[in-house]
Amino acid sequence: MTDLAHPDRLAKVAAIRADGRDPYPARGVKGEPVAELRAAAGSAAEPGARVGSTVTATGRLLGLRDFGKLIFAPLADRSGRLQVGLQKNRLPDWWPRRKELDGGDLVAITGELGHTQKGEPTIWATSVQLLAKAVAPPPEKWHGLTDKEARYRRRYVDLWASDGVQGVFIKRSAVLSGIRRFLEDQGYIEVETPTLHPIVGGATARPFVTHHNALGSDLYLRIAPELYLKRLIVGGLERVFEVARNFRNEGVSQRHNPEFTMLELYEAQADYRRMMELCEQLIEGLAQTVNGGTTVEYRGDTYDLSAPFKRQRYPDLFQEHNGCAFDDEPAVRARATELGIKEVDGFWKLSNDVFEETVEDSLRGPIFVTDYPVQICPLTKTSPEDERLAERFELFIGGMELANAFTELNDPAEQERRFAEQVALKDPETPGEVDYDYVQALEYGMPPTGGLGLGIDRLVMVLTGQDSIRDVLLFPAMRSLPGAEQELEENEAAPEEAVQG
Repeated sequence: MTDLAHPDRLAKVAAIRADGRDPYPARGVKGEPVAELRAAAGSAAEPGARVGSTVTATGRLLGLRDFGKLIFAPLADRSGRLQVGLQKNRLPDWWPRRKELDGGDLVAITGELGHTQKGEPTIWATSVQLLAKAVAPPPEKWHGLTDKEARYRRRYVDLWASDGVQGVFIKRSAVLSGIRRFLEDQGYIEVETPTLHPIVGGATARPFVTHHNALGSDLYLRIAPELYLKRLIVGGLERVFEVARNFRNEGVSQRHNPEFTMLELYEAQADYRRMMELCEQLIEGLAQTVNGGTTVEYRGDTYDLSAPFKRQRYPDLFQEHNGCAFDDEPAVRARATELGIKEVDGFWKLSNDVFEETVEDSLRGPIFVTDYPVQICPLTKTSPEDERLAERFELFIGGMELANAFTELNDPAEQERRFAEQVALKDPETPGEVDYDYVQALEYGMPPTGGLGLGIDRLVMVLTGQDSIRDVLLFPAMRSLPGAEQELEENEAAPEEAVQG
Protein backbone atom coordinates (compact mmCIF):
# COMPACT_ATOMS: atom_id res chain seq x y z
CA MET A 1 0.00 0.00 0.00
CA THR A 2 1.12 3.58 -0.61
CA ASP A 3 1.53 6.29 1.99
CA LEU A 4 -1.93 7.59 1.12
CA ALA A 5 -3.67 4.54 2.62
CA HIS A 6 -4.85 5.58 6.10
CA PRO A 7 -4.23 3.13 9.00
CA ASP A 8 -7.75 3.58 10.41
CA ARG A 9 -9.31 2.75 7.05
CA LEU A 10 -7.04 -0.24 6.56
CA ALA A 11 -8.14 -1.47 9.99
CA LYS A 12 -11.78 -1.17 8.89
CA VAL A 13 -11.05 -3.25 5.78
CA ALA A 14 -9.51 -5.93 8.01
CA ALA A 15 -12.51 -5.85 10.37
CA ILE A 16 -15.00 -6.20 7.50
CA ARG A 17 -13.12 -9.22 6.18
CA ALA A 18 -12.89 -10.73 9.66
CA ASP A 19 -16.69 -10.47 9.83
CA GLY A 20 -16.94 -12.58 6.67
CA ARG A 21 -17.88 -9.72 4.36
CA ASP A 22 -16.07 -8.47 1.26
CA PRO A 23 -15.15 -4.74 1.22
CA TYR A 24 -14.68 -5.09 -2.56
CA PRO A 25 -17.60 -7.23 -3.81
CA ALA A 26 -17.43 -8.63 -7.34
CA ARG A 27 -20.98 -7.68 -8.30
CA GLY A 28 -22.20 -4.14 -8.76
CA VAL A 29 -25.66 -2.68 -8.21
CA LYS A 30 -27.78 -1.06 -10.90
CA GLY A 31 -28.94 2.36 -9.74
CA GLU A 32 -30.62 5.37 -11.30
CA PRO A 33 -28.67 8.55 -12.09
CA VAL A 34 -28.83 10.81 -9.05
CA ALA A 35 -29.61 13.86 -11.20
CA GLU A 36 -32.77 12.14 -12.45
CA LEU A 37 -33.76 11.22 -8.91
CA ARG A 38 -33.13 14.77 -7.71
CA ALA A 39 -35.34 16.10 -10.50
CA ALA A 40 -38.00 13.46 -9.73
CA ALA A 41 -38.12 14.62 -6.11
CA GLY A 42 -39.34 18.07 -7.08
CA SER A 43 -39.45 20.49 -4.18
CA ALA A 44 -40.94 20.32 -0.71
CA ALA A 45 -43.60 22.80 -1.81
CA GLU A 46 -44.32 20.89 -5.04
CA PRO A 47 -43.22 17.26 -4.52
CA GLY A 48 -42.43 15.22 -7.60
CA ALA A 49 -44.39 12.19 -8.69
CA ARG A 50 -41.83 9.75 -7.24
CA VAL A 51 -41.65 11.19 -3.74
CA GLY A 52 -42.41 8.37 -1.32
CA SER A 53 -41.33 5.64 -3.73
CA THR A 54 -38.36 3.32 -3.20
CA VAL A 55 -35.31 4.10 -5.32
CA THR A 56 -31.70 2.90 -5.64
CA ALA A 57 -28.65 5.02 -6.40
CA THR A 58 -24.95 4.22 -6.53
CA GLY A 59 -22.00 6.55 -6.18
CA ARG A 60 -19.34 7.99 -3.92
CA LEU A 61 -20.02 9.46 -0.49
CA LEU A 62 -18.25 12.82 -0.45
CA GLY A 63 -18.52 13.46 3.29
CA LEU A 64 -20.47 12.39 6.36
CA ARG A 65 -22.16 14.64 8.93
CA ASP A 66 -22.95 12.56 12.00
CA PHE A 67 -25.69 13.86 14.33
CA GLY A 68 -25.84 10.80 16.57
CA LYS A 69 -28.95 9.00 15.36
CA LEU A 70 -28.83 10.63 11.93
CA ILE A 71 -26.10 10.88 9.29
CA PHE A 72 -26.27 13.04 6.18
CA ALA A 73 -23.93 12.66 3.22
CA PRO A 74 -23.93 13.80 -0.42
CA LEU A 75 -23.87 10.90 -2.88
CA ALA A 76 -22.16 11.70 -6.21
CA ASP A 77 -22.19 9.96 -9.56
CA ARG A 78 -21.29 11.36 -12.97
CA SER A 79 -24.72 13.00 -13.33
CA GLY A 80 -24.57 15.05 -10.13
CA ARG A 81 -25.11 14.90 -6.38
CA LEU A 82 -28.01 13.96 -4.13
CA GLN A 83 -28.16 13.88 -0.36
CA VAL A 84 -28.75 10.61 1.46
CA GLY A 85 -30.07 10.40 4.99
CA LEU A 86 -29.07 7.48 7.23
CA GLN A 87 -31.38 7.11 10.24
CA LYS A 88 -31.06 4.63 13.09
CA ASN A 89 -34.78 3.75 13.06
CA ARG A 90 -34.73 2.99 9.30
CA LEU A 91 -31.47 0.97 9.44
CA PRO A 92 -31.59 -1.01 12.71
CA ASP A 93 -29.50 -3.95 11.45
CA TRP A 94 -26.89 -1.81 9.68
CA TRP A 95 -26.60 0.91 12.32
CA PRO A 96 -24.02 -0.88 14.51
CA ARG A 97 -21.70 -0.95 11.46
CA ARG A 98 -22.07 2.73 10.59
CA LYS A 99 -18.52 3.55 11.78
CA GLU A 100 -17.21 1.37 8.94
CA LEU A 101 -18.34 4.04 6.51
CA ASP A 102 -16.07 6.93 5.50
CA GLY A 103 -16.10 9.79 3.06
CA GLY A 104 -14.92 8.57 -0.34
CA ASP A 105 -16.49 5.11 -0.03
CA LEU A 106 -18.44 3.77 -2.99
CA VAL A 107 -21.89 2.57 -1.95
CA ALA A 108 -25.32 1.55 -3.14
CA ILE A 109 -28.19 3.24 -1.33
CA THR A 110 -31.78 2.02 -1.47
CA GLY A 111 -34.49 4.01 0.25
CA GLU A 112 -37.45 6.35 0.11
CA LEU A 113 -37.21 9.47 -2.05
CA GLY A 114 -38.25 12.57 -0.15
CA HIS A 115 -37.07 15.81 1.43
CA THR A 116 -35.61 17.08 4.69
CA GLN A 117 -37.49 19.59 6.85
CA LYS A 118 -35.51 22.32 5.07
CA GLY A 119 -36.65 21.01 1.69
CA GLU A 120 -33.46 19.31 0.52
CA PRO A 121 -34.16 16.35 -1.83
CA THR A 122 -32.96 13.24 0.00
CA ILE A 123 -32.96 9.47 -0.20
CA TRP A 124 -33.92 8.16 3.23
CA ALA A 125 -31.92 4.94 3.22
CA THR A 126 -33.37 1.54 4.13
CA SER A 127 -30.33 -0.34 2.79
CA VAL A 128 -26.62 0.54 2.59
CA GLN A 129 -24.26 -1.68 0.61
CA LEU A 130 -20.52 -1.07 0.47
CA LEU A 131 -19.24 -1.45 -3.11
CA ALA A 132 -15.62 -0.42 -2.60
CA LYS A 133 -13.86 0.80 0.55
CA ALA A 134 -11.72 3.91 0.04
CA VAL A 135 -8.55 3.46 2.10
CA ALA A 136 -7.15 6.80 0.93
CA PRO A 137 -9.10 9.71 2.45
CA PRO A 138 -10.50 12.31 0.04
CA PRO A 139 -8.79 15.71 -0.07
CA GLU A 140 -10.42 18.45 1.95
CA LYS A 141 -9.57 21.11 -0.61
CA TRP A 142 -7.46 21.63 -3.71
CA HIS A 143 -5.69 24.98 -3.90
CA GLY A 144 -2.43 26.61 -4.90
CA LEU A 145 0.14 25.64 -7.51
CA THR A 146 1.44 22.54 -5.73
CA ASP A 147 -2.05 21.15 -5.23
CA LYS A 148 -2.94 22.00 -8.82
CA GLU A 149 -0.10 19.81 -9.98
CA ALA A 150 -1.37 17.08 -7.64
CA ARG A 151 -4.77 17.44 -9.30
CA TYR A 152 -3.23 16.69 -12.70
CA ARG A 153 -1.30 13.73 -11.33
CA ARG A 154 -4.32 12.31 -9.53
CA ARG A 155 -7.03 13.12 -12.01
CA TYR A 156 -8.89 10.06 -10.72
CA VAL A 157 -9.47 12.08 -7.54
CA ASP A 158 -9.77 15.50 -9.16
CA LEU A 159 -12.75 14.36 -11.24
CA TRP A 160 -14.97 13.91 -8.20
CA ALA A 161 -13.25 16.09 -5.61
CA SER A 162 -13.10 19.35 -7.60
CA ASP A 163 -16.21 21.17 -8.74
CA GLY A 164 -16.67 21.55 -12.47
CA VAL A 165 -13.90 19.21 -13.60
CA GLN A 166 -16.18 16.43 -14.79
CA GLY A 167 -18.20 18.98 -16.73
CA VAL A 168 -15.16 20.02 -18.78
CA PHE A 169 -14.53 16.47 -19.94
CA ILE A 170 -18.20 15.77 -20.58
CA LYS A 171 -18.15 18.82 -22.87
CA ARG A 172 -14.97 17.55 -24.51
CA SER A 173 -16.76 14.31 -25.31
CA ALA A 174 -19.66 16.29 -26.75
CA VAL A 175 -17.20 18.24 -28.95
CA LEU A 176 -15.78 15.02 -30.40
CA SER A 177 -19.26 13.59 -31.02
CA GLY A 178 -20.37 16.87 -32.58
CA ILE A 179 -17.40 16.94 -34.95
CA ARG A 180 -18.18 13.46 -36.21
CA ARG A 181 -21.88 14.22 -36.74
CA PHE A 182 -21.15 17.49 -38.55
CA LEU A 183 -18.62 15.99 -40.94
CA GLU A 184 -20.65 12.87 -41.64
CA ASP A 185 -23.58 15.11 -42.52
CA GLN A 186 -21.21 16.85 -44.98
CA GLY A 187 -20.43 13.54 -46.69
CA TYR A 188 -17.07 12.88 -44.98
CA ILE A 189 -15.93 9.45 -43.88
CA GLU A 190 -13.77 8.84 -40.82
CA VAL A 191 -10.53 6.97 -41.44
CA GLU A 192 -7.52 5.77 -39.47
CA THR A 193 -3.96 6.25 -40.67
CA PRO A 194 -0.64 5.04 -39.22
CA THR A 195 0.71 6.46 -35.97
CA LEU A 196 4.19 5.08 -36.70
CA HIS A 197 5.75 6.82 -39.70
CA PRO A 198 8.92 5.84 -41.59
CA ILE A 199 9.50 9.51 -42.58
CA VAL A 200 8.57 12.60 -40.57
CA GLY A 201 6.12 14.78 -42.47
CA GLY A 202 2.98 16.89 -42.54
CA ALA A 203 4.21 19.57 -40.13
CA THR A 204 7.29 21.26 -38.74
CA ALA A 205 8.12 19.74 -35.37
CA ARG A 206 10.70 17.64 -33.56
CA PRO A 207 9.51 14.01 -33.53
CA PHE A 208 9.68 11.17 -31.03
CA VAL A 209 11.84 8.36 -32.40
CA THR A 210 11.35 4.65 -31.74
CA HIS A 211 12.76 1.45 -33.23
CA HIS A 212 10.98 -1.51 -34.79
CA ASN A 213 12.97 -4.65 -34.03
CA ALA A 214 11.49 -6.93 -36.71
CA LEU A 215 11.94 -4.35 -39.48
CA GLY A 216 15.30 -3.25 -38.12
CA SER A 217 14.51 0.42 -38.69
CA ASP A 218 13.69 3.60 -36.80
CA LEU A 219 10.15 4.90 -36.91
CA TYR A 220 8.62 8.18 -35.79
CA LEU A 221 5.46 8.87 -33.81
CA ARG A 222 3.41 10.97 -36.17
CA ILE A 223 3.53 14.72 -35.87
CA ALA A 224 0.56 14.98 -38.27
CA PRO A 225 -1.53 12.57 -40.39
CA GLU A 226 -1.58 14.91 -43.40
CA LEU A 227 0.38 13.00 -46.02
CA TYR A 228 -1.46 9.73 -45.44
CA LEU A 229 -4.85 11.44 -45.59
CA LYS A 230 -3.97 13.12 -48.89
CA ARG A 231 -2.95 9.73 -50.28
CA LEU A 232 -6.59 8.74 -49.65
CA ILE A 233 -7.77 11.71 -51.72
CA VAL A 234 -5.58 10.35 -54.53
CA GLY A 235 -7.30 7.02 -53.92
CA GLY A 236 -10.70 8.56 -54.63
CA LEU A 237 -12.25 8.74 -51.15
CA GLU A 238 -12.76 12.48 -51.82
CA ARG A 239 -13.85 13.57 -48.30
CA VAL A 240 -11.96 12.11 -45.35
CA PHE A 241 -11.25 13.08 -41.76
CA GLU A 242 -9.34 11.68 -38.81
CA VAL A 243 -9.42 12.55 -35.11
CA ALA A 244 -5.74 11.91 -34.59
CA ARG A 245 -3.41 11.64 -31.63
CA ASN A 246 -0.24 13.48 -32.59
CA PHE A 247 3.13 13.58 -30.86
CA ARG A 248 5.69 16.39 -30.89
CA ASN A 249 8.89 16.23 -28.86
CA GLU A 250 8.76 19.83 -27.72
CA GLY A 251 8.23 21.90 -24.59
CA VAL A 252 5.30 21.88 -22.19
CA SER A 253 3.35 25.06 -21.49
CA GLN A 254 -0.18 26.36 -21.06
CA ARG A 255 -0.80 25.70 -24.76
CA HIS A 256 1.45 22.71 -25.45
CA ASN A 257 1.45 19.05 -24.52
CA PRO A 258 3.72 16.53 -26.27
CA GLU A 259 0.69 14.34 -27.01
CA PHE A 260 -2.38 16.11 -28.33
CA THR A 261 -5.55 15.56 -30.36
CA MET A 262 -6.20 17.10 -33.74
CA LEU A 263 -8.96 16.95 -36.29
CA GLU A 264 -7.57 16.79 -39.80
CA LEU A 265 -9.76 16.65 -42.91
CA TYR A 266 -9.42 16.84 -46.68
CA GLU A 267 -11.98 17.52 -49.37
CA ALA A 268 -11.56 17.10 -53.12
CA GLN A 269 -12.66 19.97 -55.38
CA ALA A 270 -12.24 22.41 -52.48
CA ASP A 271 -9.79 25.17 -51.59
CA TYR A 272 -8.84 27.18 -48.51
CA ARG A 273 -11.90 29.39 -48.89
CA ARG A 274 -14.17 26.37 -48.59
CA MET A 275 -12.10 25.31 -45.54
CA MET A 276 -12.78 28.69 -43.89
CA GLU A 277 -16.51 28.25 -44.34
CA LEU A 278 -16.38 24.68 -43.04
CA CYS A 279 -14.23 25.68 -40.05
CA GLU A 280 -16.41 28.56 -38.88
CA GLN A 281 -19.62 26.57 -39.37
CA LEU A 282 -18.18 23.67 -37.38
CA ILE A 283 -17.03 25.86 -34.46
CA GLU A 284 -20.28 27.82 -34.36
CA GLY A 285 -22.25 24.56 -34.28
CA LEU A 286 -20.08 23.06 -31.55
CA ALA A 287 -20.50 26.16 -29.39
CA GLN A 288 -24.27 25.86 -29.75
CA THR A 289 -24.13 22.14 -28.95
CA VAL A 290 -21.96 22.23 -25.83
CA ASN A 291 -22.80 25.70 -24.44
CA GLY A 292 -26.23 26.47 -25.84
CA GLY A 293 -24.95 29.67 -27.51
CA THR A 294 -22.05 31.18 -29.41
CA THR A 295 -20.74 33.53 -26.70
CA VAL A 296 -17.81 32.20 -24.65
CA GLU A 297 -15.61 33.56 -21.86
CA TYR A 298 -11.92 32.81 -22.31
CA ARG A 299 -9.06 34.29 -20.25
CA GLY A 300 -11.16 37.19 -19.07
CA ASP A 301 -12.47 38.20 -22.49
CA THR A 302 -15.76 37.51 -24.26
CA TYR A 303 -15.80 36.05 -27.77
CA ASP A 304 -18.64 35.57 -30.25
CA LEU A 305 -18.12 32.34 -32.20
CA SER A 306 -20.95 32.93 -34.65
CA ALA A 307 -20.04 32.78 -38.34
CA PRO A 308 -18.67 34.44 -40.37
CA PHE A 309 -15.31 35.08 -38.73
CA LYS A 310 -13.15 38.10 -39.54
CA ARG A 311 -10.52 37.66 -42.27
CA GLN A 312 -7.25 39.59 -42.60
CA ARG A 313 -4.19 39.01 -44.82
CA TYR A 314 -0.78 38.13 -43.39
CA PRO A 315 1.04 40.83 -45.47
CA ASP A 316 -1.34 43.53 -44.23
CA LEU A 317 -0.96 42.52 -40.58
CA PHE A 318 2.82 42.39 -40.91
CA GLN A 319 2.91 45.89 -42.40
CA GLU A 320 0.51 47.26 -39.81
CA HIS A 321 2.49 45.99 -36.80
CA ASN A 322 6.04 46.40 -38.13
CA GLY A 323 5.99 49.29 -40.57
CA CYS A 324 7.56 47.24 -43.35
CA ALA A 325 6.70 44.49 -45.82
CA PHE A 326 7.21 40.87 -44.79
CA ASP A 327 9.62 40.34 -47.73
CA ASP A 328 11.68 43.53 -47.29
CA GLU A 329 14.86 41.82 -46.08
CA PRO A 330 16.81 44.82 -44.78
CA ALA A 331 13.80 46.23 -42.95
CA VAL A 332 12.74 42.89 -41.52
CA ARG A 333 16.26 42.13 -40.30
CA ALA A 334 16.44 45.54 -38.65
CA ARG A 335 13.09 44.92 -37.00
CA ALA A 336 14.25 41.52 -35.79
CA THR A 337 17.37 43.08 -34.28
CA GLU A 338 15.18 45.65 -32.55
CA LEU A 339 13.07 42.83 -31.08
CA GLY A 340 16.07 40.71 -30.08
CA ILE A 341 15.18 37.90 -32.51
CA LYS A 342 18.16 36.00 -33.92
CA GLU A 343 18.24 34.50 -37.41
CA VAL A 344 18.70 30.74 -37.14
CA ASP A 345 17.14 29.03 -40.16
CA GLY A 346 17.19 31.65 -42.89
CA PHE A 347 15.35 34.84 -43.70
CA TRP A 348 11.84 33.45 -44.15
CA LYS A 349 11.87 31.76 -40.76
CA LEU A 350 13.16 35.04 -39.30
CA SER A 351 10.41 37.02 -40.99
CA ASN A 352 7.75 34.69 -39.59
CA ASP A 353 9.35 34.87 -36.13
CA VAL A 354 8.87 38.64 -36.31
CA PHE A 355 5.22 38.10 -37.29
CA GLU A 356 4.62 35.74 -34.39
CA GLU A 357 6.30 38.10 -31.93
CA THR A 358 4.51 41.26 -33.01
CA VAL A 359 1.14 40.16 -34.35
CA GLU A 360 -0.20 36.92 -32.93
CA ASP A 361 -0.87 38.04 -29.35
CA SER A 362 -3.03 40.88 -30.67
CA LEU A 363 -5.30 38.55 -32.66
CA ARG A 364 -8.31 38.41 -30.35
CA GLY A 365 -10.58 36.93 -32.97
CA PRO A 366 -12.04 34.72 -33.99
CA ILE A 367 -10.03 35.73 -37.04
CA PHE A 368 -8.66 33.96 -40.10
CA VAL A 369 -5.16 35.16 -41.02
CA THR A 370 -4.82 34.40 -44.72
CA ASP A 371 -2.19 34.30 -47.46
CA TYR A 372 1.10 33.33 -45.82
CA PRO A 373 4.53 33.60 -47.48
CA VAL A 374 4.94 30.66 -49.82
CA GLN A 375 8.45 29.92 -48.49
CA ILE A 376 7.06 28.78 -45.13
CA CYS A 377 4.27 26.67 -46.67
CA PRO A 378 5.92 23.66 -48.34
CA LEU A 379 2.66 21.72 -48.79
CA THR A 380 0.50 24.61 -49.99
CA LYS A 381 -0.62 25.83 -53.41
CA THR A 382 0.82 29.17 -54.51
CA SER A 383 -1.74 31.95 -54.91
CA PRO A 384 -2.56 32.57 -58.61
CA GLU A 385 -2.95 36.29 -57.75
CA ASP A 386 0.42 36.75 -56.00
CA GLU A 387 3.26 34.25 -56.41
CA ARG A 388 4.85 35.46 -53.14
CA LEU A 389 1.92 34.03 -51.18
CA ALA A 390 0.39 30.63 -50.46
CA GLU A 391 -3.30 29.85 -50.13
CA ARG A 392 -3.14 29.16 -46.41
CA PHE A 393 -4.96 30.44 -43.35
CA GLU A 394 -4.61 30.10 -39.62
CA LEU A 395 -7.46 30.67 -37.17
CA PHE A 396 -6.75 32.63 -33.98
CA ILE A 397 -8.87 33.15 -30.88
CA GLY A 398 -7.49 35.00 -27.88
CA GLY A 399 -4.04 35.22 -29.46
CA MET A 400 -3.90 31.42 -29.76
CA GLU A 401 -3.73 29.46 -33.00
CA LEU A 402 -6.51 26.90 -33.27
CA ALA A 403 -6.52 25.84 -36.92
CA ASN A 404 -4.40 25.77 -40.03
CA ALA A 405 -5.60 25.10 -43.57
CA PHE A 406 -4.38 25.05 -47.16
CA THR A 407 -5.30 24.79 -50.74
CA GLU A 408 -3.17 21.67 -51.10
CA LEU A 409 -0.18 21.50 -53.40
CA ASN A 410 -0.85 18.76 -55.97
CA ASP A 411 1.97 19.31 -58.49
CA PRO A 412 4.34 16.34 -57.96
CA ALA A 413 7.41 18.04 -59.44
CA GLU A 414 6.93 21.18 -57.35
CA GLN A 415 6.27 19.10 -54.24
CA GLU A 416 9.48 17.12 -54.77
CA ARG A 417 11.42 20.36 -55.23
CA ARG A 418 10.04 21.79 -51.97
CA PHE A 419 10.76 18.56 -50.10
CA ALA A 420 14.36 18.73 -51.35
CA GLU A 421 14.64 22.33 -50.12
CA GLN A 422 13.47 21.21 -46.66
CA VAL A 423 16.00 18.39 -46.54
CA ALA A 424 18.80 20.80 -47.52
CA LEU A 425 18.01 22.96 -44.48
CA LYS A 426 19.03 20.08 -42.17
CA ASP A 427 16.56 21.44 -39.62
CA PRO A 428 15.78 18.81 -36.93
CA GLU A 429 12.14 19.92 -37.10
CA THR A 430 11.82 19.16 -40.83
CA PRO A 431 12.02 15.84 -42.72
CA GLY A 432 15.53 14.45 -43.17
CA GLU A 433 14.65 12.84 -46.49
CA VAL A 434 12.29 13.31 -49.40
CA ASP A 435 9.07 11.33 -49.11
CA TYR A 436 9.20 9.83 -52.60
CA ASP A 437 6.22 7.59 -51.95
CA TYR A 438 4.07 10.69 -51.38
CA VAL A 439 5.49 12.30 -54.53
CA GLN A 440 4.63 9.10 -56.42
CA ALA A 441 1.08 9.29 -55.08
CA LEU A 442 0.78 12.81 -56.50
CA GLU A 443 2.10 11.53 -59.83
CA TYR A 444 -1.08 9.48 -60.14
CA GLY A 445 -3.04 12.72 -59.79
CA MET A 446 -4.62 14.44 -56.79
CA PRO A 447 -7.62 16.65 -57.60
CA PRO A 448 -7.77 20.26 -56.38
CA THR A 449 -8.11 19.78 -52.61
CA GLY A 450 -8.65 21.78 -49.46
CA GLY A 451 -7.31 20.60 -46.12
CA LEU A 452 -7.89 21.69 -42.53
CA GLY A 453 -6.26 20.86 -39.22
CA LEU A 454 -8.04 21.92 -36.01
CA GLY A 455 -6.54 21.56 -32.53
CA ILE A 456 -9.18 19.82 -30.41
CA ASP A 457 -7.51 20.52 -27.06
CA ARG A 458 -7.25 24.25 -27.72
CA LEU A 459 -10.81 24.41 -29.03
CA VAL A 460 -12.05 22.76 -25.84
CA MET A 461 -10.02 25.32 -23.84
CA VAL A 462 -11.97 28.10 -25.54
CA LEU A 463 -15.37 26.42 -25.31
CA THR A 464 -14.96 25.61 -21.60
CA GLY A 465 -13.05 28.74 -20.55
CA GLN A 466 -9.93 26.92 -19.36
CA ASP A 467 -6.62 28.80 -19.25
CA SER A 468 -4.30 25.79 -19.58
CA ILE A 469 -4.25 22.85 -21.95
CA ARG A 470 -3.65 20.64 -18.91
CA ASP A 471 -7.15 21.49 -17.70
CA VAL A 472 -8.70 19.85 -20.78
CA LEU A 473 -6.45 16.76 -20.88
CA LEU A 474 -7.39 13.93 -18.56
CA PHE A 475 -3.75 12.95 -18.08
CA PRO A 476 -1.39 15.74 -19.17
CA ALA A 477 2.36 15.22 -19.45
CA MET A 478 4.13 15.80 -16.12
CA ARG A 479 7.64 15.61 -14.79
CA SER A 480 8.52 12.22 -13.35
CA LEU A 481 8.64 11.85 -9.58
CA PRO A 482 10.63 12.59 -7.45
CA GLY A 483 11.06 16.31 -7.75
CA ALA A 484 7.82 16.66 -9.71
CA GLU A 485 6.23 18.82 -7.03
CA GLN A 486 7.88 21.85 -8.59
CA GLU A 487 5.27 23.43 -10.85
CA LEU A 488 6.16 23.89 -14.52
CA GLU A 489 6.85 27.44 -15.54
CA GLU A 490 3.85 28.74 -17.46
CA ASN A 491 6.05 30.13 -20.23
CA GLU A 492 8.52 27.27 -20.47
CA ALA A 493 10.09 27.26 -23.91
CA ALA A 494 7.70 25.69 -26.39
CA PRO A 495 7.28 26.84 -29.97
CA GLU A 496 3.83 27.75 -31.23
CA GLU A 497 3.45 24.66 -33.41
CA ALA A 498 1.49 24.78 -36.61
CA VAL A 499 -1.62 22.71 -36.07
CA GLN A 500 -1.30 21.38 -39.61
CA GLY A 501 1.50 21.54 -42.14
